[in-house]
Parts: sequence; structure tokens; C-alpha cells
Amino acid sequence: MENIGLPSESVRHSRTIERIVAGQATSDGAGVKLTRVLNQSLQHRLDPFLMLDAFGSDDPGDYIAGFPDHPHRGFETITYMISGKMRHRDSAGHEGLLESGGVQWMTAGRGVIHSEIPEQEKGVMEGFQLWLNLLSQDKMAPPWYRDFSAADLPRFVTQEGVVVTVIAGESHGVTGAVTRESTNPLYLDLQLPEGTHFKQQLPADNNAFLYAYRGTLEIVGTHVPVQRMAILENSPETDGVDIKALTNTRLLLIAGRPLHETIVQYGPFVMNTREEILQAFEDMKEGRLV
Repeated sequence: MENIGLPSESVRHSRTIERIVAGQATSDGAGVKLTRVLNQSLQHRLDPFLMLDAFGSDDPGDYIAGFPDHPHRGFETITYMISGKMRHRDSAGHEGLLESGGVQWMTAGRGVIHSEIPEQEKGVMEGFQLWLNLLSQDKMAPPWYRDFSAADLPRFVTQEGVVVTVIAGESHGVTGAVTRESTNPLYLDLQLPEGTHFKQQLPADNNAFLYAYRGTLEIVGTHVPVQRMAILENSPETDGVDIKALTNTRLLLIAGRPLHETIVQYGPFVMNTREEILQAFEDMKEGRLV
């Protein structure tokens, strides 16, 4: 933990909540049960973010089969493990073990085929996968990834006792594990004791949302129940967000600069045109994806 007792950032005009969204129960991979918090219907509203999945169960039948070999092209995936172990392998020969509190940040770029398989037979498996779009000029970049253990992620504690893990971006002068110039992503995991506030500055033109996965909170008098996403309104008069915990609360706060580009998604491929999607399938068929 890098810093303890940091004063809260100054936020004069907090964003309010535009709407509260309940995720959709679904399954993916080889039948892994999950909640799709951010789906395709919200991609333009929450540009540059394409998807957020939350998974969590202590029943191995819900997760044990994992996500066998599957392709991606045209975006980045950020996998954050709250609890459990996930072994990942890819077509470039990379392999690693993602453990509790760790993050894998992967740029699929022009293409990668990878698998994510739980390396446990019992206990709780809980975490999130976020999809972050790439600029059209970066969609065919070489694939890249990096694993971060829990100890690798910058953390700090505010004067009110809020524990902050900075996965991406910057908060209270602490720079996260990853930064991106084009999308300027902010990705925070916040632990708020009951009754405390957390204030975060946000550029007025960035899209932002939060997901409460423990406890309940409020923003400018609007309550956010547990396991709900709150989309924060965009207003030029605001300079950030002021979050108050109504109970002991854990949440993700995510924001980024919109790309304002055409989004064409078909399954694991996210490009700018239908022709590029058809090319991705052709490249996969012919073994050119990797």
C-alpha cells in the first residue's frame, strides 16, 4: 500500500445518476454463469467501454469449465479477479496464473486466441471482465498482455479510511498499473466504510459509470442498490463525482474518453465496418488471426 491518509480530491459539482441498470444473467465460454452488466445496447452511451461481465459463485458447476480457446480482435480485455485462480494461455505461447486481487490486461489488436480455465475445484470464484475499445488505427496492432499480481497494483487509503486500488488512470496523485492516451481509462476498485465519502475528479466529457458489488451507496441523494450499475450523467458543469457509502461498500468506478467512432461487433470481434468483421472471420478460418 503506497500511501495512507491522503486527503480527498476536491469536487465542487458532483455528477448525478442518469439511470440505474440491472445486469442480465447469461452464460459464456463453456457454460460459465455470469451477469452481463454492460451490454451492446449501452456501447455508444458508455463509449469507449464495450462490455462488463461480473462472475461470482461458490458452486463449481457455475464456473469450472471456464472459457476454452476463443478468438478476439480489435479491443482490449481487462480481467480482475476478486477471488479464485484462473489459468490463461494464448496462441502466442504465453501462459500465466491470475490469482485473487490480480489483473490481466490484454490488447487483442489484430488477433489472439486464448483460453481462461479455473485452476480450482471448489471455493469462491469471483471477478470481472471489462472490454475497452481501441481506436481504428490501433485495431490491427500487435497483441500484447501483462499480468499484475495484487501486490503490483497501486493502492492508497484516504483520510476517511477508503481503500482504493488504482488499476488504470490516476486518482489522488497515484498513477495506476496501466494508462492509455487515446481512451484515458480510469478503473478503480473502492472499499468504503459505512458513512464515508469518496470524491474523484472526472473530465466532464468522459463517460463514467460505477458498479456496486458489495453494500449500497448514494450519489447526490440517489441510492444505488447492490449489484447494480449506475451510469453517471454528463454535464459540462460537473468536475467529478461524490460517492457516499450507506453501508460497508465495494464498487468499481470506471470512466474513459469516448472515441466517437463506428462500433461494429460480432461476437469476439469489434471493428469499425462490416467488411472488417468479415475479414476477421476469414482470417480466423485461414489461420491468419494470430
